[in-house]
Amino acid sequence: MTIVLIAVLAYLVATGLLVRAAAQSRLQLQRIWLGPAVLALLMHADYHLWVAWRTPGGPDMHFYSALSLVGLGMAAMTTLAGARGRLAALGVFAFPLAAVLLALYHQQGHRPGNGMDWRLQLHAWLALLAYATLAIAALLAVMLWLQERALRRRRFHPWLRALPPLTELEDLLFRTIAVGFALLTATLLTGVLFVENLLAQHLVHKTVLSVLSWLAFGALLMGRWRYGWRGSKAVGWTLAAMALLLLAFFGSKYVIEQVLQRG
Repeated sequence: MTIVLIAVLAYLVATGLLVRAAAQSRLQLQRIWLGPAVLALLMHADYHLWVAWRTPGGPDMHFYSALSLVGLGMAAMTTLAGARGRLAALGVFAFPLAAVLLALYHQQGHRPGNGMDWRLQLHAWLALLAYATLAIAALLAVMLWLQERALRRRRFHPWLRALPPLTELEDLLFRTIAVGFALLTATLLTGVLFVENLLAQHLVHKTVLSVLSWLAFGALLMGRWRYGWRGSKAVGWTLAAMALLLLAFFGSKYVIEQVLQRG
């Protein structure tokens, strides 16, 4: 598919331009990566819309499509943040990931939607947006850990200058978690309101893991507000909570759809 090829190549070109700018310590000055990044986003979104128009049953929310949509959300947020500030370095991770997930979805093929009504569609879109936002937070946590580790060892690599100052990166991490936590809360509330039969839909394990992740993110935000949590503690809680969330949604979807072959 030409659209997919253009999107993947544009993502990779944007990544290459970011890497080159970071190596030259000119990441804050060069915005040439924005062109291919925007092109990749448009082609990525267009592919999902094109597939949806061609097939009945509404949007495809199955495993590979959902992964691709989360990758699209991550790439879009990275592009917006990078265009306005010093977070363009996120694109080095987010853009290749979006390219891989889109190519994987195209390779596996589209599956017709389940004909969800607007309430379940709202729940699903909130979930995907929450996962994309919190995945960005996980990337920020990894960047924060790498930055702290390099500074402790007094290894002042050129890529450190591509990142925001430590305190700014930490503040951004918690702001992102707060937004993702709000979206995850809305996701859980709409799930409680709109899911009719929890047991019949094989959603018990997904719900339990999602609630555990929600509690972990909530505890992290409370710890930050009450006790000033930061550094390695913040990184550990973020990654643990994100791991629970990945198991809740994509782990359960993979088992149900790919292993058990259920819709």
